[in-house]
Amino acid sequence: MDPRTSAQDVMRCDLCETVVVQMHCDTCLVNLCKACVGEHISTDEFKDHKVVKFQARKSSPLYPGCTTHSKERCEMYCNQCDIPVCNSCIASDQHLGHKFLKILQVLDERRNKIMKDVTELNEIIYPTYQDIASNVQNRMSQLEKEYGDLSMAITKHGEDWHREIDKLVKKLKAEVDEMKNTQLQTLQKHLDEINKNISDIKDEINSVDMALDTNDLSKLFSVTSSVHIYRNLPNKIMLSLPKFMPGKIQGKELRKLFGALSSSSLTSDKHGYSMKTTQKSPEAGSSLLVKQLLDEPETVTTIATGYGSLYNVACLTDEEIWTRGNGSTMKLYSINQGSLLKSIRTKSGNSPCDIAVTKSGDLVYTDYLDRTVNIVKNEKIEEVIRLQNWRPEGICCTSSGDLLVIMYSDDNTQTKVVRYSGSTEKQTIQFDDKGKPLYSAFDYKYITENRNLDICVSDLGDEAVVVVNQAGKLRFRYTGHTPAPKNKPFDPRGITSNSQSHILTADYDNECVHIIDQDGQFLHYIDSGLSGPHGLCTDTNDNLFVAQRGKRQVKKIKYLK
Repeated sequence: MDPRTSAQDVMRCDLCETVVVQMHCDTCLVNLCKACVGEHISTDEFKDHKVVKFQARKSSPLYPGCTTHSKERCEMYCNQCDIPVCNSCIASDQHLGHKFLKILQVLDERRNKIMKDVTELNEIIYPTYQDIASNVQNRMSQLEKEYGDLSMAITKHGEDWHREIDKLVKKLKAEVDEMKNTQLQTLQKHLDEINKNISDIKDEINSVDMALDTNDLSKLFSVTSSVHIYRNLPNKIMLSLPKFMPGKIQGKELRKLFGALSSSSLTSDKHGYSMKTTQKSPEAGSSLLVKQLLDEPETVTTIATGYGSLYNVACLTDEEIWTRGNGSTMKLYSINQGSLLKSIRTKSGNSPCDIAVTKSGDLVYTDYLDRTVNIVKNEKIEEVIRLQNWRPEGICCTSSGDLLVIMYSDDNTQTKVVRYSGSTEKQTIQFDDKGKPLYSAFDYKYITENRNLDICVSDLGDEAVVVVNQAGKLRFRYTGHTPAPKNKPFDPRGITSNSQSHILTADYDNECVHIIDQDGQFLHYIDSGLSGPHGLCTDTNDNLFVAQRGKRQVKKIKYLK
């Protein structure tokens, strides 16, 4: 076998191609044997050849050639002109009085900047885009499920009608599919753009890594970073689903009475995505963007409600909130305008005990005196649950669409939480593993479901927040934190949770809101300017809404970065 053509052959001299490499010209990047060194240097006597042993190759910096003086290399840098210069350039009138730096110093600073950019690309920007892509894919899967639920609702309503409405059902479902496909196509295009950015970021990281791995300073000097482009995250696609609004059969106006789909929407939010932080928290899942608490919460806006006393608030959307106070009227307000949009009076004329909003955007309320739980659909009130020997108080809607209702026995000696699917009772939570009551017999109690599906009850009678898991097993009791802002006993009222699985509870007497983590550890107080905080809720951006009982105002507070 010819050793010169063998795949296992050692490296040979680039000139004679016979003798094993012994030397290397760091200037020309040529491998040489000792016999060929002189021949190589003689080919260009004016070039400063730096010939070293092959083992020491790339040890000498390869200065860039001067664009003005072709035979010289640039070892200095003109700060005013922002270009590399050689000794002849420095001696010329063109750079008279200019400040010069060693080019190695400039390139070291540039190398450090590039390395920082690469670190940001690797550790922050690239993972952020990966998370965005994952979130969009998850939203697309959820969209399939939610549109499927929508189709099921239409089908179920259609089963109550005769064959004459079959064509109408098909038409409506086709509209659902068209809306779904439009939104899925938009999200797919959005995902494709994100994935392209991810690919471009990987290519840039690889390109920069290759430049950093060479001793060719010209290549390093020519590296430009596009990290500033990728810092500008893409606009977030905001979706809203249509709502199915059923009607009653009255003959001719079949389509109108059967029900119609509200329009869907696709919007783009420039500030919808947040850059991924490298900090992790115990409650953060792999796809959860971790948000940090602000040192000083910020009041965004205040909304006057006109009640004599204000008790509860519930978010309909990020722009609208339902409120309830003394009296039988529940009011819907615009958050940004502070204006009253709608008023609904309870069916019985009694004051509602608590309010909540379902996944489909319907208002639900409890009527303690009437023993009922009611839902408002198309401004018409329907009775969902009627109790016997028990009276309902706190209520919340879960992520699965169930209702969780706190109720008291008629003699006020027992309290329990009951889960309903529609009007069907699915679960009762009343006692711990030792058969002792989980909740006090009476007094204010409010309820929410945490992001991890824990059921959280603020229990004024026990001066505690009682948290059980989805199966109803006690996880912990939170009884306040010392010192409290007003140094008074813990006085829990309204309760809510956020995307970080934090639990937030209004402390009426201490005029603050407690923030605890999903395991009951105290994190922070929100106590700036609150007066008699009673009801709480959070929107999809984790803004907090506080119903201030005496001031009859709802305060919107930003407390997470």
